[in-house]
Amino acid sequence: MEKNLEDLRIVAEQWWNQGIEFARQIPQDQLYAAIGVLLFTTIFFFFFFFSIRLFRRTKSNTVLLSGLSGSGKTVLFYQLRDGSSHQGSVTSMEPNEGTFVLHAENTRKTKPVHLVDVPGHSRLRSKLEEYLPRAAAIVFVVDALEFLPNCRAASEYLYDILTNASVVKNKIPVLLCCNKTDKITAHTKEFIRKQMEKEIEKLRVSRSAVSTADIANDLTLGVEGEVFSFSHCLNKVTVAEASGITGETEQVQEFIREYVKP
Repeated sequence: MEKNLEDLRIVAEQWWNQGIEFARQIPQDQLYAAIGVLLFTTIFFFFFFFSIRLFRRTKSNTVLLSGLSGSGKTVLFYQLRDGSSHQGSVTSMEPNEGTFVLHAENTRKTKPVHLVDVPGHSRLRSKLEEYLPRAAAIVFVVDALEFLPNCRAASEYLYDILTNASVVKNKIPVLLCCNKTDKITAHTKEFIRKQMEKEIEKLRVSRSAVSTADIANDLTLGVEGEVFSFSHCLNKVTVAEASGITGETEQVQEFIREYVKP
């Protein structure tokens, strides 16, 4: 072992001496130029990789509120922003958005959230595509009071979100927010979850029968050979209850803070 180490030391010394002798034979101006190029290249790559790592560490603070029209997204937006109820339902033509500290939090200890209330009308949903690539999380709002008549439409919209390339690639977490649960006749979050899983399973079956050329932008959802469950999604999907009218938004705030940290 010692003999091998001694042999390696001798070879290293020979290489070192040869390198010094070679460097002495190079004209000084060329030697300085080569050293300059080497230093410049080293510094360039150092800053390049440092910038890449810094960019990757920069977390998005954008949270999207999506869902059908009338589900209560805008009411939730104003509750989270300043605690106001903003009564009434008006279909927005443009997204409501703002950057602010959540209403119930201490401004000195928390990171502001960029909250975007995306229009729910079918003709305006394309606006969601503009925000998805930079979203940290998505809150999909469902009307728990009028759920059954809208179950199919809401499930189709959520299916499109869960199979969106940006959502799958970035594993954007989704909160299925059952709104208006303060009402006695509102459906429970478990009921809503199960019904939407059943509808999404139907959509999986029907859409898988369509030519891939017709669904080129869709990605596979769920586990092949198994009945669909939100637990099968590559991104995390959780379910919560809320009431924008009464200000019961604690579960939504907990979800947002989990993915938008200081």
